[in-house]
Amino acid sequence: MRDSLYLGLDLSTQQLKALIVGEQLEVVREETVHFDSELPEFGTQGGVCRGKRPNGEECITAPTVMWVKALDLLLQKLQRSEIPLNKIVAISGSGQQHGSVFWKSGASVAFGKHNPFKPLHEQFTGLLSVADSPVWMDSSTTAQCRKLEESVGGAEVVVSVTGSRAYERFTGPQIARLYADNEEGYDATERISLVSSFVATLFLGAYAAIDWADASGMNLMDIHRKHWDSNCLNACAPQLKHRLEKPCPPWTVLGKISKYFCQRYGFSKDCDIVACTGDNPCKSRQQLLQA
Repeated sequence: MRDSLYLGLDLSTQQLKALIVGEQLEVVREETVHFDSELPEFGTQGGVCRGKRPNGEECITAPTVMWVKALDLLLQKLQRSEIPLNKIVAISGSGQQHGSVFWKSGASVAFGKHNPFKPLHEQFTGLLSVADSPVWMDSSTTAQCRKLEESVGGAEVVVSVTGSRAYERFTGPQIARLYADNEEGYDATERISLVSSFVATLFLGAYAAIDWADASGMNLMDIHRKHWDSNCLNACAPQLKHRLEKPCPPWTVLGKISKYFCQRYGFSKDCDIVACTGDNPCKSRQQLLQA
């Protein structure tokens, strides 16, 4: 396609940003949705909500549906800008690292049934087993971190396998905490996404794999073999591997865009969805490109 365009998204803590570039990486359009000011109905401060766990510890989460509504609003802005969305040939993006999304059993069946005449966020009822996503700012999982380290043979083993010691914000301990506090919610979960793979999942209309770079911030992946480590998985929650698709290379083309976005916003059915990754790996790549 001549004059092809490329769409990148960044789902950060406080905003969702879109950047459209041309074939020479020239910036064609930027749009942003700020969560606090443009979606005040969710009551976030700095993009997050602060609450209490059953034991009284503070927990920090974000309403998952808020991110979906932000995407609806962002795409509406792009559509009104008269940018030819049908010329976008590929979409990828980044997400705040460590945050997680819990999909309810049966959610994948609903992906192909979305009505293009309705915003996506209005069709999310019953798709999530946990309404609020744990985010990187949460540090209430110290007990789960210590349990993970003890279960696999010590902090040094966790470092040698996953590349990091067990950190409170990492997704493995966060999943372990969810299982401890809300076993019913965990049992109702068929798939767990990171924020990055959540973005890809929305556009793909099917579950997107977590890429290697973002998976390395979970305390769950063997960074040498680039597969989930069974000992770390078992230390966090039962049957966790079944809720995580095999991680993929960051350059993976996951598939074509969902027909929902073609029908509602005019994207081309040939638009590729490329694996999304964490914001920190993206910053590292940016520094390499600027060097």
